[in-house]
Order: sequence, then C-alpha cells, then structure tokens
Amino acid sequence: MTTFDQREMGFESMFVRSEEMAFKAIARRDRALARWAGELLGKSGDELDAYIIEVVRADIDDPRHLAVLHKVRTDLGDLTTDEQIKEKMVEFFTQAKADLAAGN
Repeated sequence: MTTFDQREMGFESMFVRSEEMAFKAIARRDRALARWAGELLGKSGDELDAYIIEVVRADIDDPRHLAVLHKVRTDLGDLTTDEQIKEKMVEFFTQAKADLAAGN
C-alpha cells in the first residue's frame, strides 16, 4: 500500500468519524429540545417520553432539521418564538458536541 493510499484511507476514516459524531450530536440535540418543549407543554413521565420519540422521528422522517423546528414550533404555539427555539437548538447542539467530545 502506498503512502497516498494510506492517507486516503485516513481521510476517509476521519470523515466517517466526523459524520458519525455529527449524527449523534443532532440526535442528542433533538432529544434535549423535545424534553425542553415537552416540559413547557406540561408533559411528564410516559407522556414526555412519547413526545421525545415523536420529535426525534420528525428529524428521521425529514432530516433537513427544519422538521424538528417546525414540529416544536407548531406544538408550542404562543409559548415561545422561533428565535427562542433556534437558540435552544444551538445551545443543545453545542452541549451535545461537548458531551460527545468528553466521552459522555
């Protein structure tokens, strides 16, 4: 195997790890956002757990990440604004990336 082949394999491996970490961070972000929104809606216990699954599925069904924003925005109605939801999405994504980097 040549040095070029080894470098190529290294870059491919790095790309795979990067994409995997991004996927995990987004999933964690969506769960945290769903928990936050569900609690604003007064959900708890099994009802909150079901709502979290519902929100996460929205991202799986439409992975543009706008589906989660739209779902939460629709569900919360006048309880919050688009800007507040987007701020929470950024906050939760940042925290998820930090947690993953720390091995949590």
